[in-house]
Amino acid sequence: MSTDLPNPDEITQTRREAIADTIHPISAEQMRELGNALFPTLDNPWREKFFALLDENPGATFHHATTDDPIHILYCDAQNRGMWFTPGSGMGPLQPKGLAILKELVGKKS
Repeated sequence: MSTDLPNPDEITQTRREAIADTIHPISAEQMRELGNALFPTLDNPWREKFFALLDENPGATFHHATTDDPIHILYCDAQNRGMWFTPGSGMGPLQPKGLAILKELVGKKS
């Protein structure tokens, strides 16, 4: 019996490779511009979470990366916190497995 379901490990590996290729530091100003573009309305619940992450970590280095499917990743190494988003579709916090991958990749870039 054949299934057309993707293999989760293969998806993770593909995304990990894309993140490794695209991860880069992003300035606080660039983060604010991105946040305003992602959340143009003040009543979006994720707008508050996005800007709280930025405001709670002044001077911290944030990183941005993208995958091929196209998911964007924002990560703050100082707090080991981050979020993923697909523009116009959805977003959420990075889970422990994703945080570990980001911590490792950012460490390699340093």
